[in-house]
Amino acid sequence: MRTKEDFKNKIHLIISALIVGPIAFIYGFQPELLFEVNITTPNQYNVFKAIMGLYLGFAIVWILGVSKPKYYKIALVSNMVFMLGLGLGRLLSMGVDGLPSALFVWGTLGELLIGFYGLWVYKRK
Repeated sequence: MRTKEDFKNKIHLIISALIVGPIAFIYGFQPELLFEVNITTPNQYNVFKAIMGLYLGFAIVWILGVSKPKYYKIALVSNMVFMLGLGLGRLLSMGVDGLPSALFVWGTLGELLIGFYGLWVYKRK
C-alpha cells in the first residue's frame, strides 16, 4: 500500500482475510474445535468443507482487492455483505436462541465492526 489513504481503504480487507482464512481450515478439518459436533457422515463432512471453500473463496477475493486495483470494488462490497450478513445473522440468533459462547459474541462484534467500516469506506469513495 502506497499511502495512508490506501491503508485506511484496505486494512479491513487484510484483517478479514487473515482471520477468515485460518477459520476456513478449522471449519473444513477440525470443526469440533469451535463447535460441539460429532461429524460421522460424508454429508456432514461435505457441509463443513463447502463452508471452508466459501470462506477461502471470499478471502482470495479480498486479497485480490488489496493487491489489484481492478478487484478492489468487488472485494469491498463482498466483504461488507459477508461481514454484515454474518454479524446480523448472529444478532438474530442471539435474540431468538440466546447468547453463544464469548468467542462467538466477540466474533459478532468484530464482524459488525468490519462490515460497518467497509460501509464507511464505500460511502466515502
